[in-house]
Amino acid sequence: MTKGLFITFEGADGSGKTTQLEKVKTFLEQKGYNVVTTREPGALEMGKKIREILLHSEEKVADKCELFLFLADRAQHIETFIKPAINQGKIVLCDRHTDSTVAYQGYGRGGDIKLLKELNKIAVAGLTPDLTLLFDVDTQTAQNRVGSEKDRMESAGMQFHKKVRDGYLELQREEPKRIKLINANNSIEKVYEDTKDIIIKLIQEKLGDINA
Repeated sequence: MTKGLFITFEGADGSGKTTQLEKVKTFLEQKGYNVVTTREPGALEMGKKIREILLHSEEKVADKCELFLFLADRAQHIETFIKPAINQGKIVLCDRHTDSTVAYQGYGRGGDIKLLKELNKIAVAGLTPDLTLLFDVDTQTAQNRVGSEKDRMESAGMQFHKKVRDGYLELQREEPKRIKLINANNSIEKVYEDTKDIIIKLIQEKLGDINA
């Protein structure tokens, strides 16, 4: 059985990454690939409880508590869902992963970047995405897209989200081979075409010619 692929979708809230993930899923399924979609946090039952705390807790969540909740969700997610799916030959499309933790809890919250990367390594137990798509959009546009009803992370303020964007861009500069930058200020269809081109190239490199 051919080993599958692991593709992560990253970007600020309001970047349109989730919309693009669903469009890529449809495209790949039409080509005959076995595709599963997931997200962090909150893909599994345990994760849903963690997600509720992270995004909607009425009680103050300390920065370190926030970090370790994300990591706990990730460790469970990798071990019980993502790795088994890849080993079954599936293409896994994940909405947020390790780069979100570095961008949000590191650059956004002012955490220790080097330490966060080491903690991520522990949580994922050696698994690295084959490809990360970073949907970059200017912060004001992203906040406007989110709208007035914001969860706890979305409500963190403009300066926080500017730091998050800067963090994402720094990560892309550090790992340009894995992290591909996409201008998400463009129309949904233009962003999709750019995304699809990158996906096709990855499949051709890893799995051979894309299915007709």
